[in-house]
Amino acid sequence: MKRTRLLALVLGTVVLFAAAAASAQAPPPAYGTPISLEQAKKVMAGAEAEARKNNWPVVIAILDSGGQVVMLQRMDNAQWGSIEVAKDKARSAVAFRRPTKVFQDLIGQGGANLRLLNLTGASMLEGGIPILVDGKIVGGVGVSGVTGQQDAQIGQAGVDTLK
Repeated sequence: MKRTRLLALVLGTVVLFAAAAASAQAPPPAYGTPISLEQAKKVMAGAEAEARKNNWPVVIAILDSGGQVVMLQRMDNAQWGSIEVAKDKARSAVAFRRPTKVFQDLIGQGGANLRLLNLTGASMLEGGIPILVDGKIVGGVGVSGVTGQQDAQIGQAGVDTLK
């Protein structure tokens, strides 16, 4: 009986620590000085290079840390409907300080996460990525025109040019 009680106590402690670790997430990064035009040009060049390498016609939007457009590019043969989608993805990444894939994944789990559909201004589509410099958000990039995963790949290639 003592062994069972001890085992239950140990197991309960492990579950408690696991739950505490799961809920103790790092706070989102702070906002920094808005992205400069030169930085935005580097992000755009890196994103465009990734899109061209894969022959993916997309729209790429780069917004500053205040959610304002710094650069927007619609590649040849990209659907014009992707212009607003790319801006929405970038704005969501800046406003909520996380990649839009987070929202897409949570919605995909269903249940209580479906309440996120009521979150004003949040894009639930993968392809929006915050741009960080020195650990602070200076802007966001949003890509639209291919699959969400491909959009994110393009956006991440652009963000990686600032590292």
